Amino acid sequence: MTDQDSGDAIERLAQRARAGDSTALDALLQRIQPLVLRRCARRLPCPSDAEEACNDALLQVARNIEKFEGRSRFQTWLYPIVERCVLQTYRVLKRRGSEFVTDLPDERPVLDGARVSVVAGARIDILDAMDHLGSRSAEQLESVLLRDLAEFSYDEIATRLGLPLTTVRARVHAGRQIIKAYLKDRRSRGSHG
Repeated sequence: MTDQDSGDAIERLAQRARAGDSTALDALLQRIQPLVLRRCARRLPCPSDAEEACNDALLQVARNIEKFEGRSRFQTWLYPIVERCVLQTYRVLKRRGSEFVTDLPDERPVLDGARVSVVAGARIDILDAMDHLGSRSAEQLESVLLRDLAEFSYDEIATRLGLPLTTVRARVHAGRQIIKAYLKDRRSRGSHG
């Protein structure tokens, strides 16, 4: 089966699931689970954290499939859900981590017993910056998530959010500036936690 065939099968299952076919919904969730897990694993360093975000995303799909209007491809609808679940999982981990953090010599902090690598630390810094942006502007965060993580075009974002293209561009630019300043400040302080 080619990627195109697989994508078409997902689209057909999504349409049937949206119409209330529970068998199609089960098949859809099974079909997209590896895609969602890979996307979560790119953002979260620990496999169990990626699995948690993946499960949350699949649950959101199951609960909200009727909101998929079919005007765009299913994966266009899916990926922002995944990104929000990744960010939510990160927020929970951060909260848990602040309650239970142990420093080891010459290591990054330990969160729930898992050492955080340098690469994972960079991912965590980005997630932290996204969380910071979200606390300042949910609108800018949504635009940045759609552009930089879900990889939507500016036109797709404008259509999805029902906004003028200039507003979308302004939100993405302003959000990126906040993230850039936040990361620069963290680097200058030498802080990752």
